[in-house]
Amino acid sequence: MRPYALILLVMLAPASVVAGLVVGSVDLSALQLVGALSGDDGTLASQLLWQLRGPRVAAAFACGGLLATAGVLLQVLLRNPLADPYILGISGGAAVGALGALLLGLSLAATHSAAFVGALGAIGLVFALSIGGNGWSMARLLLTGVVLSAGFGALISLMLTLAPSAEVKGMLFWLMGDLGNAGSPVLSWTVLLVVAGLGLWQARSLDVLAIGELKARTLGVAVLPLQTGIFLTASAATATAVMQGGSIGFVGLLVPHMLRLAGIVDYRWLLPMAALAGGSFLTLADTLARTVAAPIQLPVGVLTALMGVPLLLLLLARRS
Repeated sequence: MRPYALILLVMLAPASVVAGLVVGSVDLSALQLVGALSGDDGTLASQLLWQLRGPRVAAAFACGGLLATAGVLLQVLLRNPLADPYILGISGGAAVGALGALLLGLSLAATHSAAFVGALGAIGLVFALSIGGNGWSMARLLLTGVVLSAGFGALISLMLTLAPSAEVKGMLFWLMGDLGNAGSPVLSWTVLLVVAGLGLWQARSLDVLAIGELKARTLGVAVLPLQTGIFLTASAATATAVMQGGSIGFVGLLVPHMLRLAGIVDYRWLLPMAALAGGSFLTLADTLARTVAAPIQLPVGVLTALMGVPLLLLLLARRS
């Protein structure tokens, strides 16, 4: 089952990328796509590919892979099937930073930087506040993240209330997830490759940790360093994805559950398949967001929820 599923995802990934490149307000033929891939020769097809769709599709795939991978890691860390990349307040911290930059009228690059700084601040707060006198507790980590998420939510509501009406739409798009201003995907791809590599390196330890902390300690796993590494790795993946595309929901929750319902539980298979499935899913969702109501572009976070909810419910029904 696992080799066939991996082959299917390896085929789906380039198919979703090609669909994202050729489909849009102006569709490209296969011949135009091949010609544009040979270089930017100044034609409309080349400009669409290299300046607009190419960077956006690459960013969408990287963000989807990062969110799905972070979801896999956080679910094993917290031993909670409902854990997703935003459960620890990282998205809220990034949102406060980004919306603050938008309120000040800063540039796109400054907004991305502010979102990343806000996410890092949230990571530091969660990590520091979750360490008590008896060490690091997963229950305290989860509770701290939930409380900080509520606090950041209140700050976001206050900022939206005080924002000029001309700025509100852009702020709401960022909160719902929008890849229209994603920028260069180089950082996202770099972090995705590093996170996936680290996850595969520790795949055996993750398999043991999923059974339970006591069992992992009995089998010689250094649980606390492993948990710390999982938290920092998942947080870095989430912060990078949020900086690139805003708060794109449901990917980190849906994709791990889809794979586990299909019987994929070994982390040597689950991590790379989650990256491929998450990237493909978000790329297809962003393609729909650009085209389904063209020339209006929808927030991609809306499409991920509209596509993901019925798909996950169908899988759960079939499984039961």
